[in-house]
Amino acid sequence: MDATTLSGLLAQRLGAGPDALAFIEGERDWTVADFDRAVRQAATWLAEQGVGPGDRVALWLVNRIEWLILYFALARRGATAVAVNTRYRVPEVQHLLGLSRACLLITQKAFRGIDFPGIVASLDGAALPALRKIGLLDADADADAGAGAGASASAGAPAPQTLLGRPVIVFDLRPDTGGGRRDVPGPADLARPDAESTLFATSGTTRGPKLVVHLQRSAALHARRCASRYGFDQPDAKLCALMPFCGTYGLAAVLGAFAGGAPAVIVDSFEPAATAALFNRQRITHAFCTDDMLSRLGAAVPGHKPFPSARVFGFAAFSPGAAEMAAELWARDIPLFGLYGSSEVWALFGIQQPDLPLAERILGGGRTASPDAEIRIRDLESGDLLPPGEVGEIELKAPTNFIGYLDNPKATAEAILPDGFFRTGDLGYRRADGTFAYLSRRDDAVRLAGFLVNPAEIEDPIKSLAGVADVQVVAVAVDGRQRAVAFVIPEPGSTPDAAALITASAGLMAPYRAPARVWFVETFPTTQGANGTKVQRGRLREMALA
Repeated sequence: MDATTLSGLLAQRLGAGPDALAFIEGERDWTVADFDRAVRQAATWLAEQGVGPGDRVALWLVNRIEWLILYFALARRGATAVAVNTRYRVPEVQHLLGLSRACLLITQKAFRGIDFPGIVASLDGAALPALRKIGLLDADADADAGAGAGASASAGAPAPQTLLGRPVIVFDLRPDTGGGRRDVPGPADLARPDAESTLFATSGTTRGPKLVVHLQRSAALHARRCASRYGFDQPDAKLCALMPFCGTYGLAAVLGAFAGGAPAVIVDSFEPAATAALFNRQRITHAFCTDDMLSRLGAAVPGHKPFPSARVFGFAAFSPGAAEMAAELWARDIPLFGLYGSSEVWALFGIQQPDLPLAERILGGGRTASPDAEIRIRDLESGDLLPPGEVGEIELKAPTNFIGYLDNPKATAEAILPDGFFRTGDLGYRRADGTFAYLSRRDDAVRLAGFLVNPAEIEDPIKSLAGVADVQVVAVAVDGRQRAVAFVIPEPGSTPDAAALITASAGLMAPYRAPARVWFVETFPTTQGANGTKVQRGRLREMALA
């Protein structure tokens, strides 16, 4: 079996031990053999629906075993999984289905107030000519219907026979609930290294997200490299799969664990207290999530070393104050390491090393999962490549990188240089040992008095001032030159004065960094992605100019 396909990855696990534990979902344990049987069963079902090489199938599901079963089954059919964020609603789902030309949409009946069929019914079916059928996973619908006020109105209701004028096929992939399904050999394996494997949506813009194209080769290879880099192949390793599978962080982590032989505990929704208890009950060693999720997990279990089995808790900083949170949790012996990744290069592309000082250990970046990955830093103004220690745009090249944006040659040419390096749009620096550090998005960095400044270097001192709960800094032209300006969320019950904050800030930093203006807001504008909530600095710049 070809080692650079997802079918080859599954075959490798079968050969190493079919009875080994692969996944844990609720009270159900899935061995590798159980999973393989379900994948073959799903591939048979997909073949019955006419899905074959080159077809694209949209998966709009929460974290559940069927997401992974279908992902591997689609690879076996030579088809592509279009990962649809469960936070998406009508405009985004419409855009992704149309852009991907998905022939089949697979969703579920309901989950915690999300009426998936109801949202599908609101789409413009006439604008989706490639969509032939809609698959509906009906497992656990009755349980969800009894979940109380949070359950969707469609939970427990009969499944519709048609949606958007297309037939709805209700199906079940679980051998223990499938009405006595027999073990089937499955159709011929059509997996190929150069076949499309996954389409990830980039962070949305006003024009709609682009679709990042990964091949089976990159998915399988990255999984194997994550297995060794992150210690999934070590004794007793176990992952808590917290992040959504529809995003690169969730999928990269669970594939890496599977490749390394570490069982993955599937979590369909994040509730801090319940998840923290799960960590200790299951003796979780690995978790990858956002800074906000880790902060809430730490708060759910007080005291020193609240997760005694923890080895690697990787996090991506999406929220202000990540450095302070990480320092606090490290002081409690929670092993946090900064991660780096994106839809284009996969998540878990790099992780910081434990021998670094804390301030460096919690930055994004680190040592790459792929030993043959190349990193270089380019000066923003001259275009010259920079030596270690100097800040510029990060460019990355690895055999696990994406091949381009679907049907968007202009964006692909702008992102992938002729020599194969990907222009990340991120600012950072290389270290002499070959590792790297991420500082900020290129568009978020500010140039003040000729110096390139990470906004966090201005925000952190301001957050130390009385009355400031949070702050975001951007740069705009003030009196003919670029100056920092700040948007501040006051602490509850506090009424800080803008002029006093500007004066106090000037005493904490070099004069050219001090904010020229301060505005008070209740919240920051944000955008929702599969991997977390991000502050829209571009919108803040527009607000500042206004």
